Amino acid sequence: MDSTKITGNVNPAAPVKSTRIRVGRSIDGYGLSPGITKEQRLAVEGLFAAASSKFSGDLAGKYYALTGMDEGVRQQLVDDHFLFVSGDPNLSVSGMERDWPEGRGIFHNTEKTFLVWVNEEDQLRIISMQKGGDVKGVFERLARGINTVGESVKAECGKDFMLDEKYGYVH
Repeated sequence: MDSTKITGNVNPAAPVKSTRIRVGRSIDGYGLSPGITKEQRLAVEGLFAAASSKFSGDLAGKYYALTGMDEGVRQQLVDDHFLFVSGDPNLSVSGMERDWPEGRGIFHNTEKTFLVWVNEEDQLRIISMQKGGDVKGVFERLARGINTVGESVKAECGKDFMLDEKYGYVH
């Protein structure tokens, strides 16, 4: 992902409230939702929590596990529209909400412009966002974030993101 290939941007005069770009990634060797086991889900959460503690610069932040989350933190994440919640009938029917909320959490950087949802629909949902229409800036942060998450996860467990030669990233 090369942000230098983006040559244009949203007209600054356009009434754009915010820009969000997100991707899903799965770690090779762990089950995909809805087939992931409870043990695998907990392992993915644990290795991401450890990996995210090593993020630096504008990507540095904090990981919050849903299990045992402080009510004040939970409410702030809800108010910020960052926290995913249980109750989606499609996720329930497909088995993706098994063992809720164990093995799930959210990471965000200090500025709240880079987030990673852990074990919601995807093993990792990597998100870059900010107010306004700076698509190039949001994409540049996303590309750096994907690389940082991938390198940090590999350093923790020795595994890459799941990638198929024909279909691309599997999630």
